[in-house]
Amino acid sequence: MTEVGTTTLRHNPLNAVTANVERVTYADGRTAVRKELRRPSDSSGPWAASTEPRHWNYWRRELEVYRDDELRDQLADAGLVLPAAEVDERPDGAVLLMDDIAGTPGTHFSLAEHAALARACGRWQARPAPERPWTSTGFLRDYSTTRDVPWQLMTDDAAWRQPLIRETWPAELREAWTGLLVHRDALLDLVATLPRARCHLDFWVSNVIQRPTGELALFDWSFLGDGALGEDIGNYIPDAVFDLFWPAERLPELAETCIANYLDGLHEAGWRGDPDQVRLAVMASGVKYAWLLPGLLGRAADTTHNAYHRQVDSRYLFHQRGQALLFVADWCAEALSRARR
Repeated sequence: MTEVGTTTLRHNPLNAVTANVERVTYADGRTAVRKELRRPSDSSGPWAASTEPRHWNYWRRELEVYRDDELRDQLADAGLVLPAAEVDERPDGAVLLMDDIAGTPGTHFSLAEHAALARACGRWQARPAPERPWTSTGFLRDYSTTRDVPWQLMTDDAAWRQPLIRETWPAELREAWTGLLVHRDALLDLVATLPRARCHLDFWVSNVIQRPTGELALFDWSFLGDGALGEDIGNYIPDAVFDLFWPAERLPELAETCIANYLDGLHEAGWRGDPDQVRLAVMASGVKYAWLLPGLLGRAADTTHNAYHRQVDSRYLFHQRGQALLFVADWCAEALSRARR
């Protein structure tokens, strides 16, 4: 087919695995999404690619996912879509040519659509997943503890006195986040002890589109692997606020709706486990974001700020993130308290 145009799509340019993601338009009017993956060379840093199949950033994982018809069928049974894709392997990497799914992106979901996704996720994760040699293990700990983070700013009074911080963040956030960091290892250990599931591990609003017929297509399967039952939901909820796709003022409503529907989906698919352990996983998995607050302290003096690659009003961004960070800190504290009972 003859290409007549391409449009670059938003993606994480820091990840050494991803060379480019673009929408391709052909002469007959059809479109597809092309994702170019790099074979690891000498990349280093927190987003370095790996040739180790269990590593969270294993470069071939998405190729394996899109070739896995059993996974595709399991997702379809739950109301989820793994887009069809052609895989072209090359000496320096690979190219995925995927169906261009039309519909409502997760960044524009209503509460009802968030609920539908959480329920479908529950239906999928209630069922045993077949063993695969290329799924990730230890994602939460490995990902969240290998960021480049200015931890020293947590105890830097000047950083906390910056106008953007002082005027937009809750007064109690510093103490709450310090508590999260003190107990970070305990939270990671807690999540590791909870019931397991095959998790997406990059489950958030920018990786889902709902077709007009209701099916929910999921994208970006780079991290797929072992996680706690509920860990994906614990990522999905605060992340929607961090990048301004859901208002912080309605975060409790989103949280309870997603958790309740996820549990309903689990039960619909025959799961009969302890819902309290699922709630623990949702709350404690907020420890993934331990690095985020110090990073924001380090960028507060910048002249402009972005949310998911688009420039936004700085005061609004920091206010929304401050509210969401406090919510996550409270979640983590509650998870530890419940686990000790």
